[in-house]
Order: sequence, then structure tokens, then C-alpha cells
Amino acid sequence: QWLGRRLTLAVCCVWSVGFVFVQFFATSTAMLCAGEVIGGLAYGFYVVIAPTYASEVCPVVLRGFLTASVNLAFVIGQFIGQGCAAGVESRLDQWAYKAPFAVQWVWPVVLLAGLGFAPESPYWLVRCGRKEDARKSLLKLTSAKHNPDIDKILQGIEQTDRLEREYEYSTSYWDCFKGSNLLRTEISVMVYLIQVIGGNPLIGYANYFFEQAGLPSAKAFDMGVGNTALGFVGTILSWPLMNYFLLGRRTIYTGGLGIMTVLLFIIGFLAIPQGNTGAVWALSTLMDIWTFVYQSSVGPICFVIISEISATRLREKTIAISTAVQSAANVVTMVVMPILLNSERANWGGKTGFLFGGISFVCFVWCFFRLPESQGRTYEELDILFQRRIPARKFKSYDLVAEADEKYTTA
Repeated sequence: QWLGRRLTLAVCCVWSVGFVFVQFFATSTAMLCAGEVIGGLAYGFYVVIAPTYASEVCPVVLRGFLTASVNLAFVIGQFIGQGCAAGVESRLDQWAYKAPFAVQWVWPVVLLAGLGFAPESPYWLVRCGRKEDARKSLLKLTSAKHNPDIDKILQGIEQTDRLEREYEYSTSYWDCFKGSNLLRTEISVMVYLIQVIGGNPLIGYANYFFEQAGLPSAKAFDMGVGNTALGFVGTILSWPLMNYFLLGRRTIYTGGLGIMTVLLFIIGFLAIPQGNTGAVWALSTLMDIWTFVYQSSVGPICFVIISEISATRLREKTIAISTAVQSAANVVTMVVMPILLNSERANWGGKTGFLFGGISFVCFVWCFFRLPESQGRTYEELDILFQRRIPARKFKSYDLVAEADEKYTTA
């Protein structure tokens, strides 16, 4: 909010490059841990700024496509990580761990080069009172051959900002928990948190999970690479689901979560037989299918929802709160997951599907009653719907135009 979207991303890129050096040249586990922890601070900025910036520089029709692409970056990172892990699996020297660290230098440099051509968010510029800069930004974001009405677009942004000022949307973190913003914060936190408590840790521990399920180490790595490849395809599939088949955010997210819940219970049941090779392969295959469903629904659609649901003046703070809660949940799962999967500890293996399946079912019920549809709505319309406390299941069908016409006729 102080530096803007572009400059903040640039600072994060430089920060990342610096602390990858610490990780790569670490001479002790303490030094490596410090590099990971302090370098990870930039990650927190990335996941807040990326969906915020993406949602503010594109038209409504492309908003879902662009914000869902944030998840694609995660999937590509996982795919590269799995490929690096598979590539150095047989190495016994220092490059077994240094090579994956070195790969991290590539992307911050690419981002820094691209930021020079990226315009600043017009929404942020308007909130800072820089109307002419916002106009210049919109000119860069639009094509002259399509004759865009820049003044009309700018008026819409100003109207949204003015409307939120009238609703007293100030910009402190406390305001995220006041009035209608409380519901918006709840939704943003939950759709992000569900990624973790709904089974996503299984993706992070995919190779370990496959080994504990009974697969040989080499086969486990192969399944891990296949797992992330399916995740890539799933994320790409989410784009036509939103834009071609016109399935709403609520429909894709809730429907995907329902399918994931069923798959998790099946995985749990398949893990009950001991020493059954067929069941092990079936379990591992279903884990890959679960990843595909997750990455075509809950994974990418989460970023669409959190970038649309929050008020524009509070967006970065709402997403920051959601990210903080999700990160805290990640810390818990990083401690718990090895205990659950380790054969010398709880030794649940595939039976962790029962745990995440039960949690996913509770989350599915929450989504049914609390998650609204935001597809096709402008930020101004969403402000009005939340301010009037329209029930979540009526967001899609509520006709603001007809209501306005009725009031005009009555008057």
C-alpha cells in the first residue's frame, strides 16, 4: 500500500536472490535454516501481491483467468522441484542439495526483467490520488485499436473507491473485521485455509507418501513427477471451466471439494489391506487423480475468490490475513504430517485420507452455506451485495439492475 505493487515485487525479487545465496553457500544447518526462514519472508509478499495485482490490472471477463494463473506458478514450481529431486536422487555429493537451490535464482531475475514493462495498478494509483498516472496505466493496459473508453473505466474505478469510502472502508487491519468486511474476511480466510486442511499437504509429501504406501523409491519419484504434471494440466483446465463453460467460482470450488472428499475416503479404505500391491498402486493413482481435481478447482479458484471477494481498499490486508492463517496451518501440518506418515510413529500412511476426508466434508458444508458466487460481478456490485447482506446462495441470481429500475419507477 505504501510502495505500490510493482516496486514491492521488485524488492521481493532482490530479497529472494540474496537469500538463495545464503542457502546455496550455507556451511551449516543453522545457516541454511536462517536462509530458508528469512528468504521465506519474500514468499509471503509474493502470495499477497500477485493475486491483488492480477485482479486490478485486468477486465472483469479476464479476472478469473489471470488470478487463477497464480496457482499455475505454484504448480510449475512444484514440477521443477520434483524434477530436480528426481534428477539428483542418485547423487551422494553436495550437488544433491545445491542444484535445487541454484534453480531458484532463475525466476526472480526473470520477474525483475519483466517488471520494467508492467504498469502500476490503476486502483492503487486512484487511491493515492494520482488520477493522471492511473490514466497512463490504463492506456498501457488497453489496446488503442479497440477504442477503449479510458474515461469511463477510470470513472468506474473512482466510483468503486468512492463507494467504499462512503461505506467507511478505512484501511487498517481492524477494519477487515468490521461490518460486512467480517464476512468477506471469513470467506477469504476459509477458501485459502481449506487448501491446507483439505489435503494439500499430501501433495507436498507426495514422494514420501508414495514410499510409505509401499512403492519403491524410484517409482515413488516417478509418481511424484506425474503428480505435479497432472496438477499443471488441472490448473490449465480451470480456465475453460470458468470462461468457456461459464461455471461459477462457487460451483467449481465446492464441486471440486466434494469430489476430493470422496477420493480421500476411498484412499483411506484402500490403505487398510496390508501387503496388497494392487491396492498400493490404486491408492497412488487415486492420489494423482485427487491432485488433478484439486489443481483444477480448489487450488486455482481460491486465488480468484480471495482477489474478488475482498473490498478493493482492504484487498492486500485481507489477503495478507488469509495468507498468515494459511501459513500458520502449514506450520502445524509440517510438524504433524511426518508423524502421521512415518512407519515408526503413527504409521497411518494412506489412512490419512480418513482424517483429511472428514475435514474436507466439514469444509464442503461450510462452502455450501457461506461461499457466494462472484463471477461476472464488478467490484462495485460486490460491495453493494455484501453491504446489503445478501445470502451467499443468492449472489448469482440477485438482480441489482431490476432493483434499481424498480426504485426509479417507484420514485
